[in-house]
Amino acid sequence: MSSRLKETFTGGGGPRGAAAPSGPLAPAAAPAPAPAPAALTAKVRALAPTMTRSMQRVAETVAADPAGCAALTVTGLAARTGTSEATVVRTARVLGYPGYRDLRLALAALAAQQAAGRAPAVTADIAVDDPIADVVAKLAQEEQQCLADTAAALDPVQLDAAVAALVAARRVDAYGIAASGLVGQDLVQKLLRIGLIAHAHTDPHLAVTNAVQLRPGDVAIAITHSGRTIDVIEPLRTAFDQGATTVAITGHPEAEVAQYADLVLTTSTARESELRPAAMSSRTSQLLVVDCLFVGVAQRTYATAAPALSASYQALAHRHDPRPGH
Repeated sequence: MSSRLKETFTGGGGPRGAAAPSGPLAPAAAPAPAPAPAALTAKVRALAPTMTRSMQRVAETVAADPAGCAALTVTGLAARTGTSEATVVRTARVLGYPGYRDLRLALAALAAQQAAGRAPAVTADIAVDDPIADVVAKLAQEEQQCLADTAAALDPVQLDAAVAALVAARRVDAYGIAASGLVGQDLVQKLLRIGLIAHAHTDPHLAVTNAVQLRPGDVAIAITHSGRTIDVIEPLRTAFDQGATTVAITGHPEAEVAQYADLVLTTSTARESELRPAAMSSRTSQLLVVDCLFVGVAQRTYATAAPALSASYQALAHRHDPRPGH
């Protein structure tokens, strides 16, 4: 089953994957919204480690002096940072802006915000002095948008293939670190309750040593928002080499993790801020993907999944009501 999935349903850009459709028949991808000005500093901090040194100089300069950089042309900013115009444009795009003009507008807006003495932003939309009722409403709206974006980005063919692989799996391993590790544990707990053999690994050494034991017919799932977390990529690559069906849940399907994934499930690239970095906000979309996988598996194994869920509930029922006789 796994080998057929790898040949038929791959498309994540890995070595086994088939090329994605292109040309007039390819679905048009909606452009991602540019980051809000208030999120620019956090965006620079999150992405700078993945940039070249010249791009880092551009990113750090615009974050440190938005007013001064907003007044510069692309040639002027290149001269100020000792880089090239092409590097400035590439940096703008990596930061989420279609071009330098859009980055320049965001810098001007950020400079105006700073000059007006507005309260610092906790997230892109929430100021430090917002009343709690507004915080609730704005966060709820942000979470809803995150879920909608993820639902739109998910490829149903890839998702269906991942569900089929899980249903047929002898064993399932999930790899994730920090916030993504919690998502992996959530998936494994769900699968265990319907009778699948599953393990969640947050220790990178144990993850690799367990991945070595995988073989065709097993499934390995890597969860990494950035797609560049080496502690997640290494065990997935090991599982890939062992012939297991590999799945990546990531917000960056072009990143390195996709090279070792037979199937890629894309989550939304959530907006970042000082107190809400990608590692936190991305978890919402990752949990949606996990729920989609679980429900898909439960649908296809309903005859055994339903009794297993009922049995696990009954086994723990007395812990929910500790009174004698209940």
